[in-house]
Amino acid sequence: MLLLALTGSLATGKSTVSALLSQPPYNLPIIDADILAREVVEPGTPGYKKIVNHFASSTPDLLLPSPTERKGRPLNRAALGRRVFGSTHSRQRDRKILNSIVHPAVRYAMVRSILYHYLCGYWAVVLDIPLLYDSRLDIFAPVVLMVAANSHVQMSRLRLRDPHLSEDEARNRVASQGGVDEKIARTEARGKGRGYVVWNNGSREELEAKIREVVREVERGRKGVWRWAFLVLMPLAVLWAGWEVGKMWWRRRQWEAEVKEKDE
Repeated sequence: MLLLALTGSLATGKSTVSALLSQPPYNLPIIDADILAREVVEPGTPGYKKIVNHFASSTPDLLLPSPTERKGRPLNRAALGRRVFGSTHSRQRDRKILNSIVHPAVRYAMVRSILYHYLCGYWAVVLDIPLLYDSRLDIFAPVVLMVAANSHVQMSRLRLRDPHLSEDEARNRVASQGGVDEKIARTEARGKGRGYVVWNNGSREELEAKIREVVREVERGRKGVWRWAFLVLMPLAVLWAGWEVGKMWWRRRQWEAEVKEKDE
């Protein structure tokens, strides 16, 4: 089974692409990291308890009022977002702490979902991961599809989607997801058939046409007998997955070495 990682910054159209891939003619299962990230910090979960223990004392409005919730008051995501989004040292530190709580729990939930869809016989599954490279999960995906948009288009869409955000808050949220140029370069460096960058500055029809072409290219050679061989022969699937992860790890290592050499 192919793991197709879908990534992109805020308001680039990644959610639209995710919806397209989940519908006919593709009908691919979507494992959404954002949804999992919400589920693993619901009241009563270990992640929820860790967040409350660390942030509650310094964030008075961290919890929403909810007298009917027995497992605990829900997190105030807006307050938590104000606490961790931004470029100051303290906010970057708090964001790293929050990620260290959420990311491991999301990975575990993701593995369980991948195994389920593998046993269901799907030829591919989409891993919707906004912070794919930041979380260093890219080595587990043989193919990466990145949705990108020009900065002014991105800011316009974000302010339209979330009108309560000020211009500075919107800019901080975009900046918190890292440099787009680097992510584009890393995706393209994967090579033909491994990394795709889809620019979404135009209409939905244009986006649909681009996605159709990408899926058509990805499908070539990834369906048919190998799909059923991997489904029936679990050891073969494990060995192949290990080989793919090793190749992706080596490519990432080469990329990081090249970047370090350029900086020096």
